[in-house]
Parts: sequence; structure tokens; C-alpha cells
Amino acid sequence: MKNGVVAADESGEIIEIFHEKEPLPPDTKVERSQGIIVPGFINAHCHLELSYLKEQIAERLTLVPFVKEVIKSRKDGSEVYEAMKAADMLMYENGIVAVGDISNTSQSKETKLNSKIYYHTFVEMICFEPEKAKDAFRTGVDMLEEFKPLKASLSPHAPYSVCKELFKFISKFCGETGELLSIHNQETEEENKLFRYKTGQFLDFYREIGRDISFFKPQARNSIQSFIPLFTANQKIMLVHNTYTSMKDVYFIRRSGKDVSWCFCPNANLFIEGRLPKVEMFMFDDFNITLGTDSLASNKNLCILSELKTLHSNFPTLNLTETINWATLNGAKFLGIDDRLGSIEKGKKPGLNLITNTNGIALTPDSKVKKLL
Repeated sequence: MKNGVVAADESGEIIEIFHEKEPLPPDTKVERSQGIIVPGFINAHCHLELSYLKEQIAERLTLVPFVKEVIKSRKDGSEVYEAMKAADMLMYENGIVAVGDISNTSQSKETKLNSKIYYHTFVEMICFEPEKAKDAFRTGVDMLEEFKPLKASLSPHAPYSVCKELFKFISKFCGETGELLSIHNQETEEENKLFRYKTGQFLDFYREIGRDISFFKPQARNSIQSFIPLFTANQKIMLVHNTYTSMKDVYFIRRSGKDVSWCFCPNANLFIEGRLPKVEMFMFDDFNITLGTDSLASNKNLCILSELKTLHSNFPTLNLTETINWATLNGAKFLGIDDRLGSIEKGKKPGLNLITNTNGIALTPDSKVKKLL
């Protein structure tokens, strides 16, 4: 809306929106800004508990070596908690109002309870050994209880780290309660190699950590086509990264009838694999597309505007009028909070950000975000 005016009260609630040249109430004080006013950003995918790994892992290792570094560097203590608090404040200052956060422990609970940001925690489960699936599921349910009263749900980590039996436990539990799922999907081509041919780096990885995966048989298809059928039709699923997702995989999801959202984390994809998803091929089927930052282990910042800038610099045909929905409303829709966040509408409290140094309604390399509300 060119030259529009957004009116908000002290609580941040939008009380009115005025179009260009529409008369304002008498004595109205208007603060004019140069740039684009947008709703608060939704970071659909983050790992707050890995914030202490900022600048600790080298870039472009590819995923399997990156995962090894994360495992090797896992720790507890004051350093971890202080890093989470700092990361939470960084996101707030960058205009982020809600986060879908991955947690393997309950370390982040205190930070989330004291945050100005809304968090939905995805309690992440990892178990590739069928005989241990029931115990892994019970551990996840116990951790889910630890996060109360915060909003949280169970989620599988990734196809290469969750066996079919655990997928089924999670699907039954989440399908019955209507909870959300977030899954790392096709972040590396090694995942597809494992599922299609049972070859590649994951075989060496599991051998190194002493896991016997002799039970696993090659599926002769990509990973996404192997695990998606395990979920019920009404399950809300967000697939994260999708760096090596093919057009055939996208068609498969469309035909499956599943309620799938796609989440892109472009800066993390470049950091780890040096590659981006084929973003434009996801745009032809009216899919719900969201954006995330991943963690400070794989990103230099936690800033959705930075993710948008990376997308637009690599895919110049994208329009901000479309991608701003990915950064705001679409994430709110997936998290089930679009009744109050995600768009500038009367009665909502979405937060307001000002994007400066734009070229009309296009981003530039110098574009910055300023939190207004």
C-alpha cells in the first residue's frame, strides 16, 4: 500500500489502517518512514540450543562432517545458556516475533519462558534402530512434559536418523493430538543415496558411531517418497531445507494429498553445502512456503531479512510481494498463530518492522531492518 498509514495503540495492537490520501482523524500524530513497513518476521526453523557454536564450525564441510562436528561439540553449562539468551535477543532485535525451534534437550526452556518472542518447540527425536524406537519415543514424550506450559510437539529429526518404527509412533501420537511436525529433509544428496541405493557417507557415519544398520534395505526411491506415506492425511508437516529435493519429489508431495509446508534456510544451506534449493520449482502448486535461519552453528546471523536478501540475490525473478509472505504470514499459518501474528490487520498484534534502503518494493544489498513495534 503506497503511502499508507498504520495506527497502533501502546500495546502494539493495530487499531486502523489508512490508505493513501484517506483523511486521518484530527490531531493524529504520524511518524513517516522511508522504506517498507511489514509485519514481524516468523523464523520457522531454528536451533536455539546450538547458539554457543557460533563461529565454531568451518563452512562448506557438507552435512555429514558438519553433523559430526556438532555431535563432538555438544556441551552443557553457563556458556550454553548465555549464548541462548543472546541469540533470543538478537532475533528480537532483528524483528522476529515467533520461532519454530528444534530442541534435543530442555536447556532452552528458561530462555523461552522469559522471552518476548513466541516459541513453538519441536522436541526432536533420533533413533535409527528399530528395537530402540519405543524407548526413544517414551523419552521424547517425557521431554515434551518438561516443556510445559510452553507450546511444544514431538518431531522426527531426519529420514536418515529415524527408523520407520519411530516414524509410526510419532505419526500416531501427533495425528491423534493434531500437533505439528518439523522434519529436516534432503539437506544433502547423501540422504537420497542412502535411501535409493544404501550407499554413501551415512554408511561410514553409522559405522563410526557403532550403529548396526544391516536391517535397512535400499528403497529405490528418494527419502521423501519413503517416509511421507507413514503420516496420516491430516497431519501438518513442515519439511525443512529441501536442498536436494527434485521436481519428481515435489510432484509426489502434490499427489500425496498431505498437508505439507516447505521451509527454506538459504544462508545455512550455503554455509553447510554451498548450494541452495531449486526454490522456483516449489512455487507452482500453491504450497505454503516458510523461511528459517537454522542455528548459529550454520549461520552468521539470525535474521529473516538476511535470508530474504540471499534468496533475492540468487533468484532475481522472485518478487518481494510474494516472499514477504514466506517470511511472515505463511510461518504464522503453519504455527497456528495467524489469528494474531503474520499480517498487518486491524485487531492483530503482529509487530511492525521497517525495511530500509529499498529500491521501490525491491530489496538491495544495503537493505536493513528496524523494529518499530
